[in-house]
Amino acid sequence: MKNLFFALFLFLTTLNSFAQKSNYPILSIPDSLKQNANAVIRLDQMDIVIASQRSMNIKTQRVVSVLNEKGLNDIDAYCHYDKTTSIKNIEAIVYDALGNEIKKIKRKDFKDQSAVGGSTLFSDNRVLYLNYTPISYPFTIAYTSEVETSNTAFIPKWYFIGGYYLSVEKCVLNVTFPKGLGFKKKEFQFDNFNITKTADTDTNLSYTATNITAQKQEDLSPSPSDLFPKVMMGLENFHLEGVDGNATTWEAFGKWYEDKILTGTTVLTEETKAKIKALVGDEKDPIKKAKIIYDYVQKKSRYVNIAIGIGGWKPMLANDVDRLGYGDCKALSNYTKALLQVVDVPSYNTILYGDRYKENIQSDFVSMQGNHMILAIPNKDNYIWLECTSQDDPFGYQGTFTDDRDVLVVKPEGGQIVRTKIYDDKGNTQVGKGVYTIDPTGNFSGTLKIASQGSVYASKSRVETMQPNEKEEYYKEYWDNINNLKLGKITFTNDKENIRFTEDVQISAVNYGAITGNKMIFVVDAFNQYTGNVKRIRNRKNPFQIQRGFLDTDEIEINLPEGFSIEFLPSNYELKGKFGEYKTEIIKKDNNKLTYKRSMFLNKGKYSNKEYDEYRLFMEQVSRNDNAKIILTKN
Repeated sequence: MKNLFFALFLFLTTLNSFAQKSNYPILSIPDSLKQNANAVIRLDQMDIVIASQRSMNIKTQRVVSVLNEKGLNDIDAYCHYDKTTSIKNIEAIVYDALGNEIKKIKRKDFKDQSAVGGSTLFSDNRVLYLNYTPISYPFTIAYTSEVETSNTAFIPKWYFIGGYYLSVEKCVLNVTFPKGLGFKKKEFQFDNFNITKTADTDTNLSYTATNITAQKQEDLSPSPSDLFPKVMMGLENFHLEGVDGNATTWEAFGKWYEDKILTGTTVLTEETKAKIKALVGDEKDPIKKAKIIYDYVQKKSRYVNIAIGIGGWKPMLANDVDRLGYGDCKALSNYTKALLQVVDVPSYNTILYGDRYKENIQSDFVSMQGNHMILAIPNKDNYIWLECTSQDDPFGYQGTFTDDRDVLVVKPEGGQIVRTKIYDDKGNTQVGKGVYTIDPTGNFSGTLKIASQGSVYASKSRVETMQPNEKEEYYKEYWDNINNLKLGKITFTNDKENIRFTEDVQISAVNYGAITGNKMIFVVDAFNQYTGNVKRIRNRKNPFQIQRGFLDTDEIEINLPEGFSIEFLPSNYELKGKFGEYKTEIIKKDNNKLTYKRSMFLNKGKYSNKEYDEYRLFMEQVSRNDNAKIILTKN
């Protein structure tokens, strides 16, 4: 009996000890937060203390339960540091599914590497990051860090939820700041989320969010930054690496940036100046001069990603770019500006958010924003925009990375918010002209010329630089409606003057026409058949967005096989609606020749979740008609 009591006492003591040491067991996560989630944020807390215009301390606690391999990217355990930013503390603890501690990760166990990669010139900018390989799933990582910086121009944006398939148990933001620095904030997308503002005074700001359930990524959804709640913060009186700033308007901000940050960065050697003047020669037209210099920069330099300098926005010196032949977006834009100055062509550094999802500089929130730089050349009442990181883009072409968004143009007299080039939907064109022949055994051979302009140029012109195996893979995916596809001769014409990319492609395929008895059946639209699928989404939550509209037109000559007559020909078809217009027409030339015409116009726009089914049905009708078949009968 005594032994039994001792055993029971030992068991209860062990159980109690286990309960005390156990942290963040997976079982304690509510089922509602596990649904649709690859990871669950148990706690995400940031405490920002702005002590003065030149001092900011940021403490981070982030506890993430990773449910499967796809959730590894949500750990986000890393810190950047440089001459002005020091990491006071960084560590992590790993827990198993039951909440038992299985590993302590100290600072020395974090990977420490250059944030630039491949460049010794910028070795001061570094990153500490956690690279943890789990033994099994699920597990939990509790990460903490503390950073001190003299840069107060960049107060981190706060995202209450970082992306899809991620849920949040608790999220806390605390900001403390002195009076007189002009602290400001802007809140986005708070509706329908459980967020409480716990403090909002002239020295404190705090939020707490709880139980945010994971969202599935729905097709055609806008960018997560346009859907999920976030807070932007800034100071009117800020500091950047030895430079105090004060800005309440974009004009004042741009003037400070021009005078304090950009001044002195465009100096070039006399030898380089002489070379550029000789290159331009007697040309007087400023735009033609700019074309010559843009071509020179494209051939001479290459792009590297360098996030250094004053908050990432002080360009590398033009002399260094000239000597080394490389730079990041800021460096190459500034270098091009320096070369243009030599031949008296004005240009302006332009700050923006570069991404295929269009994101604006927030025009009503004056602060350090953006992640990319391009160059603006004044042209009458407008601007020509130069993407200086590209070695291939035509002069003045804006692809889908920088088009149609609000940007900050930095002029000597101050900053100005301007909209970049908007490609009209009907200017984003793909024009197909071709011919194909079906022989009596159903084999297919054809040639097609596709000319692409507008934003379509950006996606098509990249094919030219692909390796042969990549080209074959690209076209087999592009024409996935043709089984047994065989590529013949392919030639490209890249007209950079008119920004038009043309593909001339020869293709063939056996058994394109299916023969059953004395009949042959094949799909009329061989070259531009819509084979996509707009998924049926029951109870869709999010609005959907067509980022860019387009206009496709095709005219195809079809040679039918000898010895067959037409039994069935698809009717002409027309479809009109809020999303666009679609039309097909088949013209019979003689017994063995047809002309097939197709046009498809799609409107860009943001649409409500309730309109999604209507869009899905619109595209289903297009797909169904694109799959219309001809039936031939053997004579």
